[in-house]
Amino acid sequence: MTTKASLLLIAAAAFALTACDKGADGNSGTTAQSGPITPIAAPNGGDWTQTVSLTPEGGYRLGNPDAPVKLVEFGSMTCPHCAEFEEAAMETITNTYVKSGRVSFEFRNFVRDGLDLTASVIARCGGPTSFFGLTGQLFAGQKDMFARVQQADQAQLAAIEALPPAQKLPRFAELAGLKQWATMRGLPSAKLDQCLADQASVDRLVAMQSDATSTFQINATPSFLLNGELVQFEGSEPIWAQLEAKLRGALGS
Repeated sequence: MTTKASLLLIAAAAFALTACDKGADGNSGTTAQSGPITPIAAPNGGDWTQTVSLTPEGGYRLGNPDAPVKLVEFGSMTCPHCAEFEEAAMETITNTYVKSGRVSFEFRNFVRDGLDLTASVIARCGGPTSFFGLTGQLFAGQKDMFARVQQADQAQLAAIEALPPAQKLPRFAELAGLKQWATMRGLPSAKLDQCLADQASVDRLVAMQSDATSTFQINATPSFLLNGELVQFEGSEPIWAQLEAKLRGALGS
């Protein structure tokens, strides 16, 4: 992915905060009830929920890399429905499914706008160890992030867009209060500045979005793959209830 393409993504529809999947609304609700999952022991008496790795596709995978059931989420840091899914489902995904060693969970960033791109770079800045913690906290504080950005006037946003690439994301981060937010959570300021100025990281995120669109026809978030197949949702039942039932089916339980 070229620098030009990544800059176009940053500039496009500066903070379009409503373009995620409306079908994801209302994630709380009844989840699938079934028997216990027979676990696969982690090496050396470890815990699969502490195993995080970067995948060849650019996502971060939580859990057993050889798990028989592989769940992938395409998510956007500026998608309210992704934040709802995180709140409704992530604790159960982690503690019931990933911990068993029979399900792995991978999150692939699907960037939609400049704020999303900035937040995604920050979440990934500390590497595998901090990725899921920072991502969860960004989703939890999403409304506050939106509020800060929406206080900016159009002239201020236009001035940011006119900056060179190495200054653009840091200014977005300052505008949204994310620089202070990140340093308070253990990301050194110098490391954060390096990540925000890293064009290769930006290009990687843009390429991931393009790959998801071209390979799986992803056009809304959150979207999911279950063992490599795009999950289809039907009716009004919350998506986590539907997804958990499909997880149980894949596990044969």
